[in-house]
Amino acid sequence: MEEKVKNIIELKNICKVYDDNGFKAVDDFNLEVKRGEFVTFLGPSGCGKTTTLRMIAGFEMPSSGKILLNGEDISQLPANKRPINTVFQRYALFPHMNIYDNIAFGLKLKKLSKDEIKKKVKRVLSIVDLEGFENRKISTLSGGQQQRIAIARALVNEPEILMLDEPLGALDLKMRKEMQLELKNMHDRLGITFIYVTHDQEEALTMSDKIVVLSEGKIQQIGTPEDIYNEPQNAFVADFIGESNIFKGIMTKNMKVRFCGGEFAGMDDLPEGTLVDVVVRPEDVIITKPEEGAISGEVVSVIFKGMHYEITIESGKYEMVIRTTKCYKVGDKVGMQLEPDGIHVMMAEDHTTSFVTTVNSDYTLDFNGKVINCNLADIVPKSHMKDGNLVDENGETVDVSKIKVIVSLQPYDIKMSDETDAGLVSGKIIDLIYKGDHYSYVIRDEYGHDLIVDDEYLWNMDDQVGLIMPEDKMKFQIKK
Repeated sequence: MEEKVKNIIELKNICKVYDDNGFKAVDDFNLEVKRGEFVTFLGPSGCGKTTTLRMIAGFEMPSSGKILLNGEDISQLPANKRPINTVFQRYALFPHMNIYDNIAFGLKLKKLSKDEIKKKVKRVLSIVDLEGFENRKISTLSGGQQQRIAIARALVNEPEILMLDEPLGALDLKMRKEMQLELKNMHDRLGITFIYVTHDQEEALTMSDKIVVLSEGKIQQIGTPEDIYNEPQNAFVADFIGESNIFKGIMTKNMKVRFCGGEFAGMDDLPEGTLVDVVVRPEDVIITKPEEGAISGEVVSVIFKGMHYEITIESGKYEMVIRTTKCYKVGDKVGMQLEPDGIHVMMAEDHTTSFVTTVNSDYTLDFNGKVINCNLADIVPKSHMKDGNLVDENGETVDVSKIKVIVSLQPYDIKMSDETDAGLVSGKIIDLIYKGDHYSYVIRDEYGHDLIVDDEYLWNMDDQVGLIMPEDKMKFQIKK
C-alpha cells in the first residue's frame, strides 16, 4: 500500500527564466504527483504549462528549484536518461515507415531481439485497439488513429510517466471527445502516471484525477475536478473553469452576503464587512416570478444551446447569465433566487497598483522621467514647507535625495486610453474577466509589470492602451 501512494514526481520551487529577455515563464512551481495519477496542467496559452512539462521531460532545464523522480534529483539529467515519454500535438511519426517500424523504432535502438520487439509491439497495438495494422502506411490513417500510434510508440518503451502535450488538439470535436474517454480508459488499464497539458477546461474536468490551474507562470489552484469547479480559489479560476457570474460583494451578518443589489444566505462564514468576490454558476440560479425573487430583472438575451437555453437578465446595472430548460422571451420580467450552496464566496483580492518613485529637487516625484505632484510635507513625518524648502522639526532642510515614495491606486481609479502615450505608462491587455457590472483587465505594462484596471467598457484582448493615473486618486507613503 505504501508504494501506491508514494510520490513519483515532486517539483520544488521550480522557476524558469529566459536569459535573453528576462521573461519568467514559470514562477515558484511546487507540485507532488502520486504514482498512477492522471494530472492535468490547465491554463490559457503562454501560462507556462508546456514549459513545465518540458522541464519534467528533460527538454528544458529549470533556472532554479528541484525536480525529484522517486525521491532522486533529476533536475539536470538529460531527457534520454529519464523513464519518461512524451506525446506531442504534432505526432512526429515517420511517414516513410509503416506502423510496426514506427512503434519499434525506440526498441531497435535498445538492441532488443526481434521476437521481443514483435511481442511488445503486438501488446501496445492491442492496448490502443489497432491490432492487425502493423503493415499499414501512416498516410492511410485518420487523425485519431495516428494519435493512437503516437501513444503506442511512447507506451512501448514502458515509461514510468507518460507526458501528453495537447495531444488531441489536431482532432475534430467528435473524435476529441471519443479519444478523451479512450485515454482515460487506457490510463485506468495501464496504471502508469499520466501528466497531461491542455487549455480545454472540459477535457481537464473529464479526464483528470488532479488539475493544476496555471496563469502567467504561477499555480492558481490544485485540486480534483470537483474542487476546481465548485470551490474556485480566485476569480481567475472561477472565470476560466466553466461559465461563471462573478460579482463584487460584502458580507453582512449571519452568513449572509450582499451583491447584485440583493442580500442572500450563503454557506461561507466570513466576518461582517469583509469585501468578497461572489461566484454564481449559471445552472444554480432559480428563476421565479418577479415578486418572489431576492432580486428581479428583465430578460435581454435568449440563446438556444440544444440541451438548455442560455438567458441573460439585466438587474439594474448588473447582468446575470442563467442556464434553464424553460424558454423565456426577451423583455420578460423575472425574479431570481439562489440556494445557499449555489453561492461561492472568496475573499476579494487586493488589486492595488503600487510603484516606487524618487523625489526631484523641486519636490515633485519622478517616475521614469515623468512628473507626479505630491505634497511631501503631508507624508514626511514632522516636516513642513518653509521659504520653499522642506524642513524638519528643527528647521533643518530635509535631504530628499534619500527619500523614496510609494504611490498606490485602486483599479477603478486608473483610466485606459487609445493614445498609448497619454498616461504615466502604456501596456497591452493580456486578460479580462467580466464581473457583473464591469470588466476587470490585466494590463502588462511597458516595464513588464502586470496591473489590474476596472472599466465598464469592453476592450479587446491585446489592445495597446495608455494608462491615465489621476494624481487626486493617488495615495502616497514614504518607503521605509
